[in-house]
Order: sequence, then C-alpha cells, then structure tokens
Amino acid sequence: MSSKTPYKVLCVCLGNICRSPTAEVVLRHFCDKQQLNIMIDSAGTSNYHPGKAPDERSQKHALKRGYDLSSLRARQLKAQDFLEFDLILAMDHENLFNIQALLQQAEKAYAASQIRAKIALMSEYDQNYPKQALPDPYYGGADGFERVLDQCESSSLAWVAIFEQQFKQQIDVK
Repeated sequence: MSSKTPYKVLCVCLGNICRSPTAEVVLRHFCDKQQLNIMIDSAGTSNYHPGKAPDERSQKHALKRGYDLSSLRARQLKAQDFLEFDLILAMDHENLFNIQALLQQAEKAYAASQIRAKIALMSEYDQNYPKQALPDPYYGGADGFERVLDQCESSSLAWVAIFEQQFKQQIDVK
C-alpha cells in the first residue's frame, strides 16, 4: 500500500448485482473516510448479469444509508484479476471455492511471480460476523438486503483496521 500506487481490492459474489456491489461501495466509503489509498471494484464468479446495474432492491436499501450503487455495472471475475488486484474478497464460502479454482487456472496461464492477489472472506476479520457467509438476498425480502448492508459495514470496518495496520507497518519499515 504505497502512497503512490493504490492497493487494489476486488469484492466478489455470484452475480455481481447484490452483495459484491454493496460491499464495493461500503468498503470504498470507509476507506475514503480514513483517507486510505485503496481502489475497490467488484465482480461475480458467474456471467449471469454482465453489464447490468445492481439489483433495484440493493440500490434502494443502500441509498437509505447513503450509499449510491447506481453507476456500477456487473462483470465476471477473470484470470487477469489475479494479476491486477492485491486482495480478492469472497462474499461466501462457495464463491471462495470458485475464486480459488480460477486462481489455479490463472497460475497455469501466468508466471507465479505475476500473481499478486491474496484471497479471503469478506468477513475474515469481522468480530460481529466471524468468517460467516454474507447471505445472498436475491430470493428473499427486505431483511436480507438490510443484513447485507449490516454485514458489509461491519466487515468493511474490520478490513479498514487491517489496512491501516498494514499501511503503518510499511511506513515504520521505511
């Protein structure tokens, strides 16, 4: 996380229309609030919704909390992402498994030295939702979208603390 080159984080769920775009915007909000030089994006492990805006329900619930998802568009995770991102955050265990499978493909296609992405659960360091899957709200009601926001906020705050710690260690080393 040098001050010139942003640290790059990719939030990943299945379709990239509910959980991962919400995680992208919420994590960006808390990183920006702490003035961290971190670029955040999102993608899906599937190719169900390429180019589509986030689910209207996700947008509606996020907007109530001050998060605007309207400019985001769904895209699929690709092998190149393992070269471009420092950290890939899975929203649940199934997506974590799928990301790891794609990583194996990327390792065959590219030199090991080119792969820079580490993989973790969004809730990896979250004290409120420790290593819990972020439930997919797509087939549920309003409560599911509120839960996504609650967990994204909690997990994002945990990641910001990790990023700040890493950034401080880099400064101390220099």
